[in-house]
Amino acid sequence: METIIVDIEKGKEMQCIVGQANFSIYTVDNIFRTLLTTTPGIKCGVAMNEADPKLVRYNGTDENIGKLAAKNALNIGASHIFVIIMQNAYPINVLTAIKNVPGVCNIYVATANPTQIIVGKTNLGKSILGVVDGQAVNSIENDEQRKQRRDLVKNIGYILG
Repeated sequence: METIIVDIEKGKEMQCIVGQANFSIYTVDNIFRTLLTTTPGIKCGVAMNEADPKLVRYNGTDENIGKLAAKNALNIGASHIFVIIMQNAYPINVLTAIKNVPGVCNIYVATANPTQIIVGKTNLGKSILGVVDGQAVNSIENDEQRKQRRDLVKNIGYILG
């Protein structure tokens, strides 16, 4: 088996979700519709790799985001994976709805961080082995950092008061 590292390409203000599902011809549009109905104003692209006929299917609120999701899916190359690139929403806004889409098997990562997908390649094809989400940690938060974290969550509207 060969191991490949694939960097997810996205803009600075973009979020990324990578998962696995089946029935690509239906699921790519089903995930896309779910995103649109879950978060008004979302800008997103959804791409999904189909095993047969070995191609990337995609949709998007605009062609650039759709093609960016498709490019990332193609770079990963594993069948039945999907890539979502989005703006104006956070993964926390859409994850439950995506997990409930018929055909979605699992989510590997949902993040705004720099992301690498670890891909294994065999004689049959490719598979996602794991994900690197952001940088390695090197300390434990202190009281001031804990306060900053809680203030940020409050400032972006996830808790009141």
